[in-house]
Amino acid sequence: MLFKQLFEPISSTYTYLLGCEETGQAILIDPVLPTWQRDLTAIAELGLKLVCTLDTHIHADHITAALTLKRESGSRIAHPAIDALPCTDEPVREGAPLMVGGIRIDPLFTPGHTDGHHAYRVGDRVLTGDALLIDGCGRTDFQNGDAPALYQSVRETLFSLPDETLVYPAHDYEGRRVSSIGQEKMRNPRLGGDRSLADFVVLMSALDLAYPTFIDHAVPGNRECGVCPADVPEDLQRYCERMGESRQG
Repeated sequence: MLFKQLFEPISSTYTYLLGCEETGQAILIDPVLPTWQRDLTAIAELGLKLVCTLDTHIHADHITAALTLKRESGSRIAHPAIDALPCTDEPVREGAPLMVGGIRIDPLFTPGHTDGHHAYRVGDRVLTGDALLIDGCGRTDFQNGDAPALYQSVRETLFSLPDETLVYPAHDYEGRRVSSIGQEKMRNPRLGGDRSLADFVVLMSALDLAYPTFIDHAVPGNRECGVCPADVPEDLQRYCERMGESRQG
C-alpha cells in the first residue's frame, strides 16, 4: 500500500491518500476543497487513479472536496451510511469493509464528536478523524455531540486496538503527524490513563470553546458532499478557494 499524509493549513486538516500498487486504484480520506487539485496531482505523480473519496463525518470546519473530485476525476463518494446523504455513492458501515484494489478499510463507528462519526482501520494503522487526536479529542458541543458516547468510542473501540496501531488524526494544530494507540492510552490528557467517564464529562462541559468559525456554511455544504454555499462572506472565502488562486483566477 502507498500511504501519504497531506496537510491543509486553513483548517489544519490531514487528508490521507491510500493507493494500491497492484491495481493502481487510490482513495482520499477527508479531502478538503481548497486542495483538491494538489491531491489529484499527488495521485497522478504516483501513477494512480482516484476511484473513491471517504469522509470520517460531516465536517464543521471545512468543505469536503468529494463532489469536486467526483466531477474532475469520476471518483465515487463514500460516506457513513448513518448520515443518509443523498449524494453518497457508497454508504459505509461498521462490519462491512470497503475495498480499494487490494486495500481493506474497516469502518469503526465512533460517535461522540458527531453522531455519525466513523474511524477507519487500515492494517496496522487507524485514521481516527476527530474522535481521537494526538493528546486530545474532538469537541462534543455541536452536531449531536455527546461526551459519554465519545468516551465509549475511544476507550472501548479505539483503545481496544493493539497498542502498536499507528494513530493518524484528522487534525493537529502543533505540527504533530502520528501517534499510537499505546501512547494515547497512556498519556492522552483527556482520555488516557485512569480518566473516568464522570471526569471526562465534566472536563468537556467546562471547555467553553468559541463557536466554530465556519460551521454555519460547512455543515450544509457537506450535507451536499462538498458544495460551498453562496452566502459565504468575503472573509471566509479562503475555505472555498483553490489554494494559491484568487477569486478572479
